Amino acid sequence: MQVKSEQKPVKKSSRAALKEPARQAASRVYDESKIKTLSSLEHIRLRTGMYIGRLGDGSHPDDGIYVLLKEIIDNGIDEYIMGNGNRIEVEVPLAPAQGNPGVRVRDFGRGIPLGKLVECVSVINTGAKYNDEVFQFSVGLNGVGTKAVNSLSSFFRVRSIREGFYAEAVFERGILIKEIKKGKLKTPEPNGTLVEFTPDTEIFGNYAFNQDFIERRIWHYAYLNRGLTLSLNGKTYLSSGGLLDLLTEEVGEGGLYPIGYYQGERIEFAFTHTMNYGEAYFSFVNGQYTSDGGTHLSAFKEGFLKGIQAYCKKEYRSEDIREGLSAAVAIKLQNPIFESQTKNKLGNGDIRSWMVQEVKAAVEDWLHKHVEDSKKLEQKILANESLRTELNQVKKEAREAAKRIALKIPKLKDCKYHLEDGEKGASSTLFITEGDSAAGSMVSSRDVMTQGIFSLRGKPENMYGKKRAAIYKNEELYNMMMALGIENDSASLRYARIVIATDADFDGFHIRNLLLTFFLSYFEELVNSGRVYILETPLFRVRTKKETRYCYTEHERTEAVKGLGAQSEVTRFKGLGEINPKEFGQFIGPDMRLVPVAVQTLKAVPQVLSFYMGKNTPQRREYIMKNLLEAL
Repeated sequence: MQVKSEQKPVKKSSRAALKEPARQAASRVYDESKIKTLSSLEHIRLRTGMYIGRLGDGSHPDDGIYVLLKEIIDNGIDEYIMGNGNRIEVEVPLAPAQGNPGVRVRDFGRGIPLGKLVECVSVINTGAKYNDEVFQFSVGLNGVGTKAVNSLSSFFRVRSIREGFYAEAVFERGILIKEIKKGKLKTPEPNGTLVEFTPDTEIFGNYAFNQDFIERRIWHYAYLNRGLTLSLNGKTYLSSGGLLDLLTEEVGEGGLYPIGYYQGERIEFAFTHTMNYGEAYFSFVNGQYTSDGGTHLSAFKEGFLKGIQAYCKKEYRSEDIREGLSAAVAIKLQNPIFESQTKNKLGNGDIRSWMVQEVKAAVEDWLHKHVEDSKKLEQKILANESLRTELNQVKKEAREAAKRIALKIPKLKDCKYHLEDGEKGASSTLFITEGDSAAGSMVSSRDVMTQGIFSLRGKPENMYGKKRAAIYKNEELYNMMMALGIENDSASLRYARIVIATDADFDGFHIRNLLLTFFLSYFEELVNSGRVYILETPLFRVRTKKETRYCYTEHERTEAVKGLGAQSEVTRFKGLGEINPKEFGQFIGPDMRLVPVAVQTLKAVPQVLSFYMGKNTPQRREYIMKNLLEAL
């Protein structure tokens, strides 16, 4: 994005100024010819975000290509929930397929009725999920999912097998190319549905699937559907313990007491406490991972609080009970109401009453049956209470110190819209930069409506292994927390995204690691909810008088030099401040490259931080030298 020049415009006469809008309006004719009617599939391609959320290139778990995959797998899950088929096979190429097909999903349910195959995958609001007798606890209730996959795929093939017969249809970008209405199988095949599709590069650009993202999603399906066997590229996934298995995998041996578990007719949950700061939740509705929680998660938290208060007969505060809590909760609903097509947050308000009561009763019952574990849980609450009292005093001192320094947060160039502003703040971003030089380039080229800049003064302190009170005693970190709005609670985060923007050199990488240590140690929930990113900026600029190319790797630089010729000029950007503000705008514009910070499991965080930020310098040096030699 380019910033407009600050030169004063040439003044026009007041009469001319009044006439100009009228002339502009007259030139924009609004008549019958301007009215357009789009088919449902055309609308999906034109307004993709309404149906699958973000597009992306596969570098974030919520990118569109994973939504397409999820929509197809969900259909097989719905079949299993209704007692049909106990296996789903998934094959996913890690890069765009050169030929057809790309992604392949085969379930062994009832199969789509042959006479309605084309309609079920291409006509909006068509399907059996409006019928409670056929699908009781379905995720996809809007009749849109598979149609969106069809429309957004350069190749889409669906084949349904029922009792020795089959039907098949092939589409390209939602347009029917080939159809077999009903054929007899030459060799026996079990009932079910096969879908093959290739996400369209016209929509998604140069994308690539991340195997770790897909595997995590497949594991979630397995945990939520005990007895269902899933396979991904030949590897089998199966869970017998449900959410108990999920939390065991996430927490490992880090739990302060054995994991508590409950399963009812409509709700299942597991919980334990760890020594980690903050809270960690994994919430699901009808098998759908609700990364942004919703009413079911709020009801679970309330019921958990009430259950412990009732058992302990003490009015413990909610923050003392939930500090260090890790929990997984899943519910089944006949008519779930999600806040968007991507189904990341549940909105049903009518579930609160029964959920709170059932969770309260289940937690209280578990505590009575596990007396020794209950003592450990209460000891954790008392420890949290003591730490909170100590921390409140430290926070008070930090607030008073901040007031003495300045009325405004030092080194913050804020934006207009924030997370609390709804859609306007949905893309609000705070860039954390190193020094005034990098901040200067970004301030000159940012979008002042949604992009804020916080500039660090040198390297932040390594906070690994220190108590939470230490971050409030550190002036630089406290200023950063105030800028983010999380000095009291991470739930008060002011920005949709936190982007670490450091130089691509040793100092920059060190600062990045120090910031990641801070977030992972004290605000891990921000990382788990997909709020923290790393900004990628080009390392090289290769240009001639006619063309300029920006390169993010040495390989790209080499290819650019080959393409532009030996006479091209090559510039190595050592720091963000070396990039001209006029150039920088494109790197933080709509096409900016963001790498999401993610962790595989909660139990991996302490291990990683201990190795990279702890006091084991000899082992770390040995590891670096070994891997450096292998890279060379």
